[in-house]
Parts: sequence; structure tokens; C-alpha cells
Amino acid sequence: MNIGLDIDNVIASFDNELLKEYLKHDKQLRGTGIINENANYIRRGMFDWSKEEDEKFYKENIERIATNLKPINRASETIKKLKEDGNKIYIITGRENGEYTNPREMTKHWLEKYNIEYDKLIFTDAYDNHAKTVECIKNNIDIMVEDSTRICKDLNENAIKVIQMETRFNQKVEGIESVNSWRQIYSRISQLYTKNKTEKINVILDTDTYNEADDQFALSYLLASQNIFNIEAITIAPYQHDSDLSIPEGQEKSYQEVLKICKWLNFNTENKVFKGSEDYIQEGYNETNDAVNKIIQIALKNEKTYIMAIGAITNIAIAIKKEPSIIEKIEIIWLGGHSLLNKDNIEFNFRQDVQAVREVFDSKVKLTIVPCKNVASNLKTTIYEVEHHLKNKSELGSYLCNRFYNDGKHGIQTRRVIWDISVIAYLINKNWFETMQISTPNIKEDTSYELTNGKHKITMVNWLDSDKIYEDLFEKLGGITNEIKK
Repeated sequence: MNIGLDIDNVIASFDNELLKEYLKHDKQLRGTGIINENANYIRRGMFDWSKEEDEKFYKENIERIATNLKPINRASETIKKLKEDGNKIYIITGRENGEYTNPREMTKHWLEKYNIEYDKLIFTDAYDNHAKTVECIKNNIDIMVEDSTRICKDLNENAIKVIQMETRFNQKVEGIESVNSWRQIYSRISQLYTKNKTEKINVILDTDTYNEADDQFALSYLLASQNIFNIEAITIAPYQHDSDLSIPEGQEKSYQEVLKICKWLNFNTENKVFKGSEDYIQEGYNETNDAVNKIIQIALKNEKTYIMAIGAITNIAIAIKKEPSIIEKIEIIWLGGHSLLNKDNIEFNFRQDVQAVREVFDSKVKLTIVPCKNVASNLKTTIYEVEHHLKNKSELGSYLCNRFYNDGKHGIQTRRVIWDISVIAYLINKNWFETMQISTPNIKEDTSYELTNGKHKITMVNWLDSDKIYEDLFEKLGGITNEIKK
């Protein structure tokens, strides 16, 4: 797991040392001592100091105090043990807040002095409630240990698991577990690690499977990763090329394609595969169908369901419209549109049903977008590489090679992008991706994005590691033989 750790009051005994220094200086001022044991904080009414006295002492001494902090009992050895257990340690501190001359060098020296091991050191402004949340999302943090009540609340509100380290001055947050020692931190993280290893991720794949070649690879990749995923359903998204099959005809071909691939991979399709929308919302379609009903049913049943969308987002938009309560229980990872660097989103998944995209954006559902151009477009490979790994190893492998070479729509190609595997890979290992949070953009009439401020945040992928993704894909699909069961 990726573990995020605050420094002050989590690794270092900040409040205790600060209180000692205030008591010591108070004797030099008036010797009044603590006048309010129940003050919200040391610097907020605990002593009879004036605002000017407090600010002068804090400004002149905080760097010295921070430099001389001691680690909390068992912090160093527990962090080392967490790393030995296979976790990555991300120290995320709010010390870049204007209070220190050189917070980076000071902090690095302190961590080295006390043998605090870590993989990455990240600096934020402690006075920005959302800054650590942004870094946790960007670095795919699985759990964050933090003491600040306001920061814990923001992390929790953004669906980041958080453990709150108790201090004399912070407040417990409803729904967030609090601890008071590193022994408890290790116990809680170990429990979560075990749970993550044994619990599979509930997923729905929404796919226009027969559209070209990449959906078949994505579906096969998903089915070959059932050690990670609990596949709740495969729903058929609408698609239609100009002067091509009708949408219902394409639905049927996609449906049969799913059944065929599932059979090769020994996946029981009973009550698992469902046809979806037969037209687009932007064309006035708003019908309940088997796919929509199943999405709603699964979302309401589970605590959390991820919807992996690799076609037009119509089914999901209708499901949200029919049952808005699922918004709090689903997360969508969608391959659609282009990156923010592009002038428009005239891309197949996006342009088929722009109104569906608008409705998903406006719903405030948790959404991650994998853009096509400039991001998923990096997933180019060749028929030679595909054949090297897959040809003649299984009936499925040979079929995927043939489909790659000629998908029936775009003619013979020896080099192409397998776009749709990006969405599967994102949930397999987020470390293969770099993301950023943005305020939900407006969609203009020409399909281009208009950037905004202050709207609901969505996650935009801006880079992926194609080598890591293909390594995993070919290892899994190349290991399939006609004899191997799932």
C-alpha cells in the first residue's frame, strides 16, 4: 500500500515540545502559567500573553523548536517495519507554510538524524485544508495518518482513508478512526492491508465490445485479473459508425462477442451480461433497459462499485438520472475525450453522446477520466509484439492477434493503439498513472473543455506507463492456455 504520514504530531512530538517551550518562556514573562487548561490550542488562550507577545516568540523560535523535536515513541522502528512489509511511505508535511527559512533542508536533515525511512517527501502549506488531499490523490495514497481535524475532514470528504492521531487539542471526527500510538497505527494499517489483499474490487465493465479491437483486449485483461476484481456485470454500451450497423445490431454483436470471450476464459455469464441503451441521450433516448437496471441494482447493493467505462457513457448517465442515490456509491473510470492540451473532444466515446457526458459531469459523481489523445494514445503496439506474446498460445490469444491485425472496421493495421486496456490497468495499479484534480470543466458547443474554478473536482489522468501496462497485459494473457481454468 501507499501510506501517507504527516510529520508534526504524527512522527514528531510537536505540540508537547511547543508547550514545554511556552511554559519555559512564560516564566520569563510574568510567570502566570496556564490560565486555561481547556483552551483550543497552546496559542489560543492557554496563556495570558498578548497577541504581539505570542507572535514574536513563535516567529523567533519555531525553527529552533522544530529542528530539536524528538520522534514520537516507536515511530522510526514502526515506519521501518511498514516498509519491510512491502508498503511505500510518503511523508506529506505542511511545513511549506512560510514559517521556516528552508523547510526542505531542515526536514530532510531531521528525518536522516532519526533514521526515518521514506520513499517520497512531499511539502504542502498546512494552512491550505485541501493541499494534502490533492497530494494524496496525485500519489494514489491508500491511507493517510494525520492529526489536523480540518485536514482529516477534507481527506475523508474526498474518499481518502485516514487515521487521525490523537493530540491534546484536536477533535475526533465522526467516521474517522483515531489512534494514540504507533503500536495502534501499525495494527490498523496491517488490518487494512490484509483486508485489501483478501477483498476484491467490485466492478462493472461498460463496453461497446464489437466496435473495434481494443474492447476485446480490455475484457480479456479484466477476466484474467479476477484475483483483483469481483466482476459484478458486463453491460453493453451503444455504438454506431456512420452508415454502419444500427445500434441494436451493434448491441447484439457486442453481446455475442462478450459471451464468446467469457467462454474462452471460463467466466460464467449467467446473470452477468446485459444489453444497454439502443440510442443516445442527445437523440432523446431516456429508456430504462437491462444494463441500466443492473447498474442501479449493483450500486445499491454494494458499499462501493467501480464502473469501468470504455464506450459512450449513456448507460451510466441514464442510471444516475433514474436513481441519483447511486452517486454516493459508485466511482466511474472512463476512457473518453482528449487531454486538456487538445482543442476539442471530437473522439468516438465522447462525441457519440455529448449530452450523456454533460449529465455525468453535472451529477457530481466521483469520476476519473483517461483521455484518448496525448494519454491513452501512448498505448501503441505492433502486431509483431502481440503475436510474440499471444499467437497460438490459446484460442483467445490467436483471436486477439487476428482482431488486432484487422478489426473489421479500420482495415489491416500492423500498428495500433489498444486504448481500452488503460481503464482496466488504472484499477490494477494506480502507480502506473499520473493524475491531477481539476474543477469539473464546462463542455462547450464545439465539445471543447472550458476550465472552471470552484466546481466539483474530478480526476484527470495526464500520463501512463505503457511499458508497465503492456508487461502486465501480456504476462496475464500470454499465460492463458486452452486447458487453464480461471
